[in-house]
Amino acid sequence: MKILKENAGPLTNFEVLDFLRSRGAAKDPTRVLASVAPSEFKVYDYLEHTAASSQTKESITEFAAQCKPYKLTKSEIINIVNIRPSSSVEIYPLIENLEARLEESVEELVELVLQVFPSSEE
Repeated sequence: MKILKENAGPLTNFEVLDFLRSRGAAKDPTRVLASVAPSEFKVYDYLEHTAASSQTKESITEFAAQCKPYKLTKSEIINIVNIRPSSSVEIYPLIENLEARLEESVEELVELVLQVFPSSEE
């Protein structure tokens, strides 16, 4: 594997999970068939129980596009994608100066998150 661009930026949990799957991480109980380090299996196991397990590249791209009116930073979008807040209480710590920047749009943003990233329990 050749590194094209070193430290290209932060990754979403989905991107890390997708990378681990491409390397062979799976729910194989023996874990002898894949060329994945034990620490990578631990990360894989953790991410399988997060919102990342039910996300797709398309849903993340769609969410980022629909966030443009809110003028969120890239890191704020990544945090929302990774955490998948389901209420305004959960979204407050993710966005700097939330009340001043979004005013009445907080609930709209939460609804957008719930629409684009359905709960993994469904």
